[in-house]
Amino acid sequence: MRSAKITRKTAETDITVEINLDGTGSYDNQTGVGFFDHMLDQLARHALIDMKVRASGDLHIDDHHTVEDTGIALGQALSEAMGDKRGIRRYGSCLLPMDDALVRAALDLSARPYVVWNVTLPTSKIGQFDTELVREFFQAFATHGGITLHVELLHGLNSHHIAEAAFKAVARSLRDALEVDPRKSDAVPSTKGTL
Repeated sequence: MRSAKITRKTAETDITVEINLDGTGSYDNQTGVGFFDHMLDQLARHALIDMKVRASGDLHIDDHHTVEDTGIALGQALSEAMGDKRGIRRYGSCLLPMDDALVRAALDLSARPYVVWNVTLPTSKIGQFDTELVREFFQAFATHGGITLHVELLHGLNSHHIAEAAFKAVARSLRDALEVDPRKSDAVPSTKGTL
């Protein structure tokens, strides 16, 4: 089974992430940051990754460390669960509409982390959540998961819709990239022979 459990403990956060890449999209995420939990639920559900996150952090300061460190731990768990990446499709992309929002995501599970983030959220907050933390999460996740990630907002008026569309678009792209290719299930998808 392609699964992993990562624990990350610092002076600022204490986080445990469990994932199963061959799951059904079940989730149980508790970070103390309500909107972020909702986004992690979307990521799990639409990527078909079973996910359990437990995080406690210095929320009396702000949500930044909790969100970023969860991204780090989740990226590390993804990398561990993929193993040598034998059989995966490697690439995924999605054009995702959500009401007024239209977001395009494309990714490569290349072990070469790089993020292109062309998403502007029109408000600084979604409820109590700082919208700049959406990018911070994906930067941490991609860096520690070894993902080349491009996310672009094509249209959007509502910050909640835009952020949710971004999480769902990345999730659907992950789902495609992590799928086992029945035509090459025994091979690493690279002419180098390794990723």
